Amino acid sequence: MSRVRVHILGVRGSTPAPGPEFVRYGGHTSCLALAHDGEAPSLLIDAGTGIRRVSALLQGKPFVGTVLLGHLHWDHTQGLPFFRAGDSPGAEVALFAPAQPDGEVETVLRRAMSPPHFPITPAELRGHWTFRGLEPGEVEMGGFSVAAREIPHKGGRTFGYRISDGRATLAYLSDHCPTSLGPGPDGLGERHEAALSLTSDCDAVFHDGQYTDEELPAKAYFGHSSWGYALGLAEAAGAKSLVVYHHDPDRTDDQIDQVAARYAGAKVSFEPAAEGSILHLGPCR
Repeated sequence: MSRVRVHILGVRGSTPAPGPEFVRYGGHTSCLALAHDGEAPSLLIDAGTGIRRVSALLQGKPFVGTVLLGHLHWDHTQGLPFFRAGDSPGAEVALFAPAQPDGEVETVLRRAMSPPHFPITPAELRGHWTFRGLEPGEVEMGGFSVAAREIPHKGGRTFGYRISDGRATLAYLSDHCPTSLGPGPDGLGERHEAALSLTSDCDAVFHDGQYTDEELPAKAYFGHSSWGYALGLAEAAGAKSLVVYHHDPDRTDDQIDQVAARYAGAKVSFEPAAEGSILHLGPCR
């Protein structure tokens, strides 16, 4: 019986974080690659600079599959033109993103990816690319069932996703600002219905943890969550494990270790997202 393989290829939020103090957890921005054991990745979640690492996974072959964006901020899209396996004559790529109120997805992407800001437009990527807007609901893509729900995040329509192959389930809420809906039970944000439905009984939850609980009051304005909220949500939803994601670009490896140590007694199994690591989800053979 095949299991789901989750390659963690980018873990930072806002900007990449190069330098020796960011080596262990990684400096690329958001990207996951999902595959079934024995198969090449067919579903990529977000296209931050981490998407560049997919090309090595494919060993020079063009990418055939789906790119699913949670929203259109730079740190989730800037890897697209540097994705060699997608910008390839043999590539076949279906890109999905939340439907935009002010234009088609390709049109909105082109605002940042076109001259004079960039030398080519999305339409000039090689291979066969399609760009599609999503509404909340369920859709099949890349060999997975995907449930999309709108979640609060500042500066544009943002979706969280619940992804399943019928045996394993993963939730992805990379950018999430629950404090915009109220303080919730512990002052860290509301555990609202969309977040709970996406994460309920998941094998793994990837969740925004850009801030510590102490940083949140001053920084929630930027649209992100804290570690404590992510842990509380995962516990309330009955998730099996949590991967704290979208690390602040200024938070060094040692500082991430220090924050994680503060939650060592958490009731939910958790770990900070680390670039280059692989999760295996679903029943063993």
